[in-house]
Amino acid sequence: MSPVIQKILADCETRLRGVDSPRLSAEILVAHVLGCTRLSLVIDRDRCVSTAELQQIQSLVERRALGEPIAYILGKKEFYGLDFAVTPDVLIPRPETEHIVETIEAMYALDASFRFADLGTGSGILAVTIASLYPKSKCVAVDLSPAALVVAQKNARAHGVASQLDFRQADFTSESIGANEFECIVSNPPYVTEAEFEAASHEVTRFEPTMALVSGVDGLDHVRAMLAGVCDALVHGGRFLMEIGCGQGASVQKIMHDDFPQFGQVGIIKDLAGLDRIVSAYKL
Repeated sequence: MSPVIQKILADCETRLRGVDSPRLSAEILVAHVLGCTRLSLVIDRDRCVSTAELQQIQSLVERRALGEPIAYILGKKEFYGLDFAVTPDVLIPRPETEHIVETIEAMYALDASFRFADLGTGSGILAVTIASLYPKSKCVAVDLSPAALVVAQKNARAHGVASQLDFRQADFTSESIGANEFECIVSNPPYVTEAEFEAASHEVTRFEPTMALVSGVDGLDHVRAMLAGVCDALVHGGRFLMEIGCGQGASVQKIMHDDFPQFGQVGIIKDLAGLDRIVSAYKL
């Protein structure tokens, strides 16, 4: 007799004891294979599963048991209400990055027309989400990784904003992205310290792209290298929004105050936990 959903979930949870949230992982993977919601797993817990479905479930569960993140297994991750394709060539979107989008929404009316840049676009979550919210906006989305840009372009097409975005392969820490060109620049650059990376979960260190995470001993190598170009690219009065590590606010403010006096009103936006998350500044 074919196993039922309730038994399969219990077996999967046991197999996934070595990963974060084993029950949640089991439910997501089983629901994905069966094409149903997690609630349906409860309602239909006595439903029999076919041999083919069981094999698919077991295959995905084995990948998860080795530590592969759910987002890479499913090939997608939600961000600000939109589904984004993700691969191991890009970071998995985190909810903390949504604070940049929230700040943009507080800055501009939805019918605003403005030009912005996204430095280190990765899967394109910031460029695509902002362009989706602001149909009159235009964006230059920059990344060093050609593979990441392929993913970002796919997401732009999926959400109908490809015509608003100009994707460029470049090193935003050393190559010019323009002069007095943008009303706003957003960025989620690498900011993890070398020590933090060494201590991180193997789900991060083994599967996510290191070049998109780590930025030297103090996590601020990219910040130091990119600020001159950011300043050049912004129009006077232009806004700069950058995600940082939860303990980096004071250090970034000092760098900007001491070495880049072209920036004013350098402030820190806290996340929901009250931790440093976004640097906000204007070009004077």
